[in-house]
Amino acid sequence: MPLKHRPAVLELHSPTEDHLVSPGNGSVATEFGSVTGDPVAAPVDAGPSSSLSSSDDRVKMKKSLGLLEGVAIILGIIFGSGIFISPKGVLQEVGSVGTSLVIWVLCGVLSMIGALCYAELGTAIPKSGGDYAYIYEAYGPLPAFLYLWDATVIFVPSTNAIMGLTFASYVFQPLFAAGCSVPTIGLQLFAAVTICALTYINAYDVRVTTKMQNVFMFTKIGALVLVILVGIGWMALAEGGMDNFENAFEGTETDPGKLSVAFYSGIFSYAGWNYLNFMTEELRDPYKNLPRAIYISLPLVTAIYVLANMAYVAVLTPQAILSSDAIAVTFAQRAMSYGAFVMPILVAVAAFGGLSVHIMTSSRMCFVGARNGHMPEILSHINVNRFTPMPSLVFLCLLSLLYLFISDVYVLITYSSIVETFFIMLSVSAVLYFRYTRPDIHRPIRVPLWVPTFFVIICVFLLIVPCYRAPYAVGMGVAITLAGIPVYYIGVAWKTKPKAFTDALTSVTQFCQKMFMTAKEEPETADE
Repeated sequence: MPLKHRPAVLELHSPTEDHLVSPGNGSVATEFGSVTGDPVAAPVDAGPSSSLSSSDDRVKMKKSLGLLEGVAIILGIIFGSGIFISPKGVLQEVGSVGTSLVIWVLCGVLSMIGALCYAELGTAIPKSGGDYAYIYEAYGPLPAFLYLWDATVIFVPSTNAIMGLTFASYVFQPLFAAGCSVPTIGLQLFAAVTICALTYINAYDVRVTTKMQNVFMFTKIGALVLVILVGIGWMALAEGGMDNFENAFEGTETDPGKLSVAFYSGIFSYAGWNYLNFMTEELRDPYKNLPRAIYISLPLVTAIYVLANMAYVAVLTPQAILSSDAIAVTFAQRAMSYGAFVMPILVAVAAFGGLSVHIMTSSRMCFVGARNGHMPEILSHINVNRFTPMPSLVFLCLLSLLYLFISDVYVLITYSSIVETFFIMLSVSAVLYFRYTRPDIHRPIRVPLWVPTFFVIICVFLLIVPCYRAPYAVGMGVAITLAGIPVYYIGVAWKTKPKAFTDALTSVTQFCQKMFMTAKEEPETADE
């Protein structure tokens, strides 16, 4: 039975043997079987260095995020480095400036429609874990586990690795002469240090992380506003400033396959609008702040993205855009002259901030998965002083470091992107499913039925077209996901594992509890 009230300061500051899981004290279901033990929380140091709240000192994730922090999380993950580096993907597929801008608008609208569905899901099911939680509630443990498998094995660590490498490349780029490449091992080691540092910051204190995100949010918005203002000035003052907009729709592609790929490129730059839902339980007043953060963020992102692309087109010819590997840097070199040096710095800041948000939010997915018995039980533990999911953070950090040194890490993202789209579609379809199976559930936000229906139809189109455009990538993504089925039945569904295995897992859990000073989250009491 968790204690309702605890002494503000206790003499002991680390878990003792009595607080660790031990045989004979009950049973906890985990991905790899039943781990015995009653995971009672360890004594807590509530000194000034702790993030402990005096009003609620139970071991649980604290509601430390307000509206500003929610907006910063959404903008922080969306405004990664993509808009600064490679918006050329859309133009390359559609063949004309005008159509590319239309695609950017449509991708923004589609993202807003999807985000509205997640606003309903997040307020009807106020649980952390995002897509995993919604798929679990709607369709049961196996589909939810397959999402968790795909995200944990491929998407999250490979994304962290790529974002870390992007940050490292922009930090080192000014230090090397033109035409000289940065040594790969140098990029990998610097990216590894960055991932470890951000993992430590996220494990130390959620409030420190969110304050840092607020700073990054305004920095990235400022960088994009700078691009927009320079573009407006170019269009208004430069000779021939509007030339690139003449015959804007000339050469437009009508091939559905190419249009589908263009949509994928655009939507990839908007990716992250669902990430605040991974931290719903840490939001103050989620019924208000979750939808408000979405309503503020998505229109702002769409407007900034469209205006930034117009600025790129005004300054750079379509040929220059297609030949550039870092459009914002090329843009700055042409339009900002001596101020061009600032753009690589801003791109690095964008990548750093996006990586920090991704590390923070994705750890909650592992935490909730372990809480449901779909991952090792230690990943559902919380540090008793910092109230952060430290084991989950460290676990994803180690996976990300491993993926840094995989030469084909970019290919893994390609394999998983189709599957990721499928699971997002599955999450949104849960809106329709719950309307039928749970009509009386409390819904502070209730979107019209055409909204999730339209989103699901678009997702089906985006899933079908790549099947003949890139069948190998689709096949690999499906194969990786289906490989999780035997893992589920052996690791989760099989409840009578050998005693030697469960005893060994118990020992590992105890060791990790001592090392990370963790305990299981205390449940809500009946009067809360």
